[in-house]
Amino acid sequence: MLVVAALGGNALLKRGEPLTASAQRSNVKVAAKSLAKIVRAGHKLVVTHGNGPQVGLLALQGAAYKPDEAYPLDVLGAETEGMIGYMIEQELENELGHDRPVATLLTQVVVDPADPAFSHPTKFVGPVYDQAEAESRAAAAGWRIAQDGDKWRRVVPSPKPLDIPDLRVLQLLLAQNVIVVCTGGGGIPVLRREDGGMIGVEAVIDKDAASALLASQLGADALLLLTDVESVFRGFGTDKQTPVSTLTVAEGRGLDMPAGSMGPKLSAACDFSESGGVSGIGRLSDALAILDGTAGTRVMPGT
Repeated sequence: MLVVAALGGNALLKRGEPLTASAQRSNVKVAAKSLAKIVRAGHKLVVTHGNGPQVGLLALQGAAYKPDEAYPLDVLGAETEGMIGYMIEQELENELGHDRPVATLLTQVVVDPADPAFSHPTKFVGPVYDQAEAESRAAAAGWRIAQDGDKWRRVVPSPKPLDIPDLRVLQLLLAQNVIVVCTGGGGIPVLRREDGGMIGVEAVIDKDAASALLASQLGADALLLLTDVESVFRGFGTDKQTPVSTLTVAEGRGLDMPAGSMGPKLSAACDFSESGGVSGIGRLSDALAILDGTAGTRVMPGT
């Protein structure tokens, strides 16, 4: 099977951990062990990942420059794709004993300039702050901020992904049995100009939505949305919450999930399963078991 595995932020950096290279590499080593099991089971693998803390840190560093010297979000996204992809690529190669080629591809993703997200930013990026510090930084840098749990973070536009123009390169790599790390952080957001060319835009695309689009356009058999929660729960956060092992697309769309965490994952899972594949949501450590149907939540195509 062709499997697209989307690594949640916890695969790179757990909440409260310092945003250091050593902390991220330590987490990526753990992720590589789980991903390697999928490959050893005989499946083709494409890996995607988040980049919220990393792109936010680069933007924070850029705030020290003069306004016309700071890099835009699309360029920062490309930088994080390279940095995080390098770590995943290297640790996965090490875990597999260098018996399979692994490559990282900087991936452009087309969005619509008229997308309402540009007027209503909601995507969290960067470190967490208490409210007073977040408000102070927002005033100094011209940010928009929003509450994230008991903390506050910067929010930026998160337009819907429409197309992946680098798909042909991905297909060439997969045809040569290369494990591909791509569409990091939701991909590099770009606009199509009237002349057919492309140009970057200030935004961060939701990683799960982009992963679902990628899996659909590649004709993947399965999409795994891997996080630190064991499954989807009915009644999440209440004393009556219960894990769900299997959902139809209609059932998945009918569940009310938190917008900042499980909601986007379940929505992406339903989007992909509508195209005919199987989606799985669950713990990173259970990746192969989710694929086999013995752990996590699977969203099935059809009724």
